[in-house]
Amino acid sequence: MDIFLGLLGCIAAVFIGAYLAKKQARTFSGQSNSLDTNHQPGDGELPTVTHFDYGDMRFLHLGSPAVQGSMKISKPLEIHLEYQQRMMAWLLFADLKKIKHLHAMQLGLGAASLTKFCNLSLGMQTTAIELNPKVIETCKLWFNLPENNNNLQVTLGDAAEAVTRDEWQAKIDVLQVDLYDQDAECPVLDTESFYSDCKKLLTEDGCMTVNIFGRHSNTEESAQKIVRAFADGAVWMFKPTKAGNSVVIALRTSQKIDSSELSSRAQAIESRWLLPTTEWPKVLAPVSLS
Repeated sequence: MDIFLGLLGCIAAVFIGAYLAKKQARTFSGQSNSLDTNHQPGDGELPTVTHFDYGDMRFLHLGSPAVQGSMKISKPLEIHLEYQQRMMAWLLFADLKKIKHLHAMQLGLGAASLTKFCNLSLGMQTTAIELNPKVIETCKLWFNLPENNNNLQVTLGDAAEAVTRDEWQAKIDVLQVDLYDQDAECPVLDTESFYSDCKKLLTEDGCMTVNIFGRHSNTEESAQKIVRAFADGAVWMFKPTKAGNSVVIALRTSQKIDSSELSSRAQAIESRWLLPTTEWPKVLAPVSLS
């Protein structure tokens, strides 16, 4: 009897997992990379990491139905989620001729979409900080994340501590912040002091992009914290995606750029990489201190 009940439980778990994956494949809602800062790296209390396949899609989960990242199995280097595409909007403010000489850092690995794109598609020196060792392991096994090499370092660590390290001060050209726990209800690091630490990592021409998401998040408040940490006139924000993600861009040094120049840069980017950048100027605007 116990064996029979156990088999029924296993079958139910498989069908539930397939249903959740199918639902996420249809909607792509609630997707965020995850980081649990209530624990130390590798302390054994972090959420369970799982993945599910549905058709050509592979989804990453951290102990809950919320999708923490995804990948097209047939196109593992492609960024297909709208908010993650917008996390690449720092390209609008960069010298495209120098991309391969820049250093990108991701705080929160998720399914490694941004890490792979920066490292493999753009050829950048890339560093990623991830709290959960199982996320790193899963990304290497199932999400086409390469092993560490001279041009790629995926490091186990706490983002709150990582932004204070002397070795990275004023050394990062591109900082991508996407930090959520398994429930993805709000960013786990969202203070003015944290964003000030992020700014210190950036080179003079450096840029930060931040994903703001979740039912307990407040996009306007988060954007104002970033403006106070950086400078008035140095912060831009996208309108929310259909899934509810708002991406904020913050420049270490503000740039004066009109809509015509922004559109011209967007066209140049789209002609080089598979990103829908020509749509960005229509939904992107500067944020002023209020």
